[in-house]
Amino acid sequence: MTDFDAPVGASAPISTSAVELAQRHVRDLLSDALEHTPEQPAVIVFDRRSPLAATLEHAYRACLPQALCLDFDAHEPARILASLEALQAGTLVVLIQSTNFRLGAYRIRVELFKRGLKVVEHPHLTHMAGPQALNYIAALAYDSEYFRGVGYALKARIDRARGATIDSGGAQLVYAGPLEAAKLNVGDYREVGNVGGQFPIGEVFTEAQDLETVNGRARIFVFGDTAYLANRPAQPITLVIERGRVREVLDSTPAFDQVLSAIRAEEGEIWVRELGFGLNRAFSKEHGVADIGSYERMCGVHLSLGAKHGVYSKPNIRRTQARFHIDVFVDTERVMLDDAVVFSDGAWQV
Repeated sequence: MTDFDAPVGASAPISTSAVELAQRHVRDLLSDALEHTPEQPAVIVFDRRSPLAATLEHAYRACLPQALCLDFDAHEPARILASLEALQAGTLVVLIQSTNFRLGAYRIRVELFKRGLKVVEHPHLTHMAGPQALNYIAALAYDSEYFRGVGYALKARIDRARGATIDSGGAQLVYAGPLEAAKLNVGDYREVGNVGGQFPIGEVFTEAQDLETVNGRARIFVFGDTAYLANRPAQPITLVIERGRVREVLDSTPAFDQVLSAIRAEEGEIWVRELGFGLNRAFSKEHGVADIGSYERMCGVHLSLGAKHGVYSKPNIRRTQARFHIDVFVDTERVMLDDAVVFSDGAWQV
């Protein structure tokens, strides 16, 4: 039994102690990661359609007592947009969403970033209930020494590596060439243009410079399904990868076959792109959440299937034709960068 067995959308109440913990974690995120004080301007846009959303609303209200608070279900989208459009650069906008707010034709976080606003986004909260809600709250803890220390150490190793090996219980996926310059999501915004993003955080990601240098096998224990939820099969699925493409799948499931069929129908073949190193120790093989975008921070390794990746460009992949970026999570026992072990026993060793 794992936390993935919790029913999606259940409405179990969240304990007082968990609510208090959420408030402590939010306070640390605001001060240590976003460097935002209670006196600085802020807007909280929220709904109360799920216990986790209500918990986070309470936490942010307590930490930002002077913030303008807008109930998404009590105001027309045009009123909320007008309030956001009037904000000065540097204002913090917190989006607490049981699903995903529809406020315009474009992703609201991207539009807010363009205007120099700080953004904290908590989407799809209705997918996480019971133990998953507690896991989500735990994952909001911000240990700057751990996230930044491990994150920058991993980036340094990745950026100079000539190759990598991901060992998932005897199945090895080999990167026989250098990796792209790693990107960080560790709560350090001092040298980047945008402040904030989707929370929880904790990730370092890259991919092969030449995708065709990736060969071998990877055993995956969770994948993002067609409903964008974390799907955990009864036994790991093995991907057989040749020249950066999935060529065969062993021990597949109908739900995973649906994912693969959708990618093939649009893109013709299934590329393996992102190599993600999750850092968030609140998420593991046993303790996770249904929302795939949140579980992506899980302490371990994930890959993306499909040609889409907005960060890295490849000469043989046209962005206008790339449709899919599906996260799959490797049952990782060991990660090596060149000859150095950087992950074993469920933890990063840097």
